[in-house]
Amino acid sequence: MALYLIATPIGNLEDITLRALRILREVDLIACEDTRTSSVLLNKYNIHKKLTSFHIHNENEKLDELLNLLKAGKNIAVISDAGTPGISDPGWILLKRAQENNLAVDVIPGASAVLPAVLLSGFNPERFIFLGFPPEKSSAAKKLYLSLKNLPLSLVFYISPHKILKNLDDMLEIFNNRPCSLIRELTKIHQEVISTDLKNLLDKISNDGVRGELVLIISGCYENLNDTEWQDEADKLFNNGESVKTIVNIVSEKYSLKHNVIKNYLRAKF
Repeated sequence: MALYLIATPIGNLEDITLRALRILREVDLIACEDTRTSSVLLNKYNIHKKLTSFHIHNENEKLDELLNLLKAGKNIAVISDAGTPGISDPGWILLKRAQENNLAVDVIPGASAVLPAVLLSGFNPERFIFLGFPPEKSSAAKKLYLSLKNLPLSLVFYISPHKILKNLDDMLEIFNNRPCSLIRELTKIHQEVISTDLKNLLDKISNDGVRGELVLIISGCYENLNDTEWQDEADKLFNNGESVKTIVNIVSEKYSLKHNVIKNYLRAKF
C-alpha cells in the first residue's frame, strides 16, 4: 500500500507525466479537491477510478478514513485541482500522518506555477522565496511583509483575483514602489505577463480588473545588500577574463545594481 501525491496540470492538460498517468490508473482510490474538475483530466486520458472529495474544508474529517484505507492495504492518489497537492492545496497533512504511521508515501513531480512564473517574471531565478497566499487579515499580512522587506530575494505569492487590490495596497505600503511581475493564467490560452511596479499594477487592476489564476513576483531589496557580495562576483568574473561590459551586465542583472555603480568599482580596483 502507498500514498501518492501527484502533480496535475495547472492549465494545459498535456502537462502531465507518463508516470503520473500510470499511477492514476493503478491506484484503488483518487482523492481530489473537486471531482468534477478532476474528471475532466481523468476522462481525457481514459482513467476510470473511484473518486472521493478531499479539500480544505473536509481535510481533517477525511484523514482517519483515508489513513484506515492505507492501513488496509489500499493505494491512494491525492491530486489537487491544479498543480502539486500539498503546496497551498490539501495533501500535506495526510502525507505527514501517513509518515507518522510508517506508511509508504511518494510524491510524483510535475506541474507547478512557481518556477514558470519566476522565470517569466525576468527576476533572478536563483534567489527567491515562495510564500503561498498572503494572510487573510491585513494586519497579519503587513507583519509578514515587514519580515521580508529587507531580504535580497524575489518574493513569490499566489494571489486571489478577488483580494488582489487589498493585497497590492498593503504591499505598496510596506515594500514601497518596487518592480513586480504579475503572471496570469499560466499555460492557458490567455496566459499573460504584466511586468511593471506595484503602483502601476494597482492602478491598472483598479481600472481594468483582473481574472484567472495569478502569481505575483516582487523584486527583492538590494539597497542594503552587503557590497562585498556583488564585488566578489565582479572580482571573480574579472579574474576569469570577462570584459567590463560583460561583468557589468551580469552583476547588474543578478543584484539589481545600476551600471555606473559597477563600472566605478571596476575602474577604482583595476
